[in-house]
Amino acid sequence: MNNTPLQKEDYEEPCCPLNMKPEVTPVPIKRIMEKLDEYFSRNDYVSAEKHLCYWLQEADAGNDMRGKLTILNEQIGLYRKVGKENECMTAIDSALSLSSALKIENTVSFGTTLVNAATGKKSFGKNEDALSLYEKAKGIYEALLNSNDSRLGGLYNNMALALTEMGKYREAEELFYKAIEVMSKQQYGEMEIAITYLNLADLYYAELGAEASEEKIGEYIEKAEKLLDNDTLPRNGYYAFVCEKCAPTFGYYGYFFAQQKFAQRAREIYERA
Repeated sequence: MNNTPLQKEDYEEPCCPLNMKPEVTPVPIKRIMEKLDEYFSRNDYVSAEKHLCYWLQEADAGNDMRGKLTILNEQIGLYRKVGKENECMTAIDSALSLSSALKIENTVSFGTTLVNAATGKKSFGKNEDALSLYEKAKGIYEALLNSNDSRLGGLYNNMALALTEMGKYREAEELFYKAIEVMSKQQYGEMEIAITYLNLADLYYAELGAEASEEKIGEYIEKAEKLLDNDTLPRNGYYAFVCEKCAPTFGYYGYFFAQQKFAQRAREIYERA
């Protein structure tokens, strides 16, 4: 009689290789983001694009789909900034498809992907598509986030921009003020509030025309300038980005000194980086 004890492999069902979960090799998201921030601080979008494309391939090779989604979200923002529409739309489609495959539809992460996708769509004039995505993100964010969360402020501001371009001025104005309320509770929220005041100036210009909106525009422009001049704001890459983004709006409304001042600040920060 054979009394050799059974081994585990003797009584376990053999596992079919087709049913085995593929091994995941995570990409180093923290290191990727730090390097990306470094490129952005120098305004080096070419290197930033190469960096993201390389790590997107690595995420695919390592079957790290959550890492891949993070990288796709960053690509959407990058391609929006540099005006690459086809690449931006491809990244948006991939991010939304991957989110569905990962079954994360009722999460904050998916809300963030929706906001990024909507903002990408809006940047290239696809406002109807953008508004639909913003509405979905709004439902998720308002259900899952604290009412003072900065991500809500960003959503309200960007959604209001799409509404402004569609001529829905009162809905847009309401959301701009909701954005200001949220960002007033954030550290260094002055930068975002300044952007929102300039957006409100654009709203009144679009709605009423130059002459009828002159007083309102002046009020918002002066508020924005005062906020960006706050000495407590860190003079870092993001401050440079905001100054660079806001400078043309000051010039458009005749505030040429402010335009030159903020453009110069941005250049000096980029040169030091």
